[in-house]
Amino acid sequence: MPRAKTTKSRPSHKRLPRGKHSGVELLLIQSVDHVGQQGDVVEVKRGYAMNFLLPQGLATIATDHHKRMVDKHRAKLQEIQNARMAGLRQMADNLARQSITIEANANDEGHLYGSVGAPEIVAALKKSEITITADQVRLKGLLKELGLYTVNIHLGHEVEAELKVWVVPTISEVPAEKK
Repeated sequence: MPRAKTTKSRPSHKRLPRGKHSGVELLLIQSVDHVGQQGDVVEVKRGYAMNFLLPQGLATIATDHHKRMVDKHRAKLQEIQNARMAGLRQMADNLARQSITIEANANDEGHLYGSVGAPEIVAALKKSEITITADQVRLKGLLKELGLYTVNIHLGHEVEAELKVWVVPTISEVPAEKK
């Protein structure tokens, strides 16, 4: 007696729309650096879409319905983007007026024992109630000597700020006793 054929059931998951270059077509919910602006229909590789853009809520599948919705609300999206950019420019102006001081251990010649990097700058700004992330700090190299440095802060699309950072020696609170 012959056995009946069994068919394997595949997991049913929604297919992602393919673009012209065999990528995945997505509609950006938020602007993403090096990908596109909010409301753009972009084509990205499947792994980037499945592992980053979709789980982070930065994009959605580009269906005809979503495209029509974005076309209807593009003016509202532009207003939101303009308000966000105005807030970033205001933050850039605040940062340009700021000057932070970071204490570090140094020898007599002014060379630091270690270095000052982005995490130290972020921590110093947090004390001034300004919140940025370490990847927004653009250093040309680690700060390894005492002095005044100008550090670029990347706040968003085409919004950069310059921050003055003073690296000063750590002041010991115990005065040296003479015998």
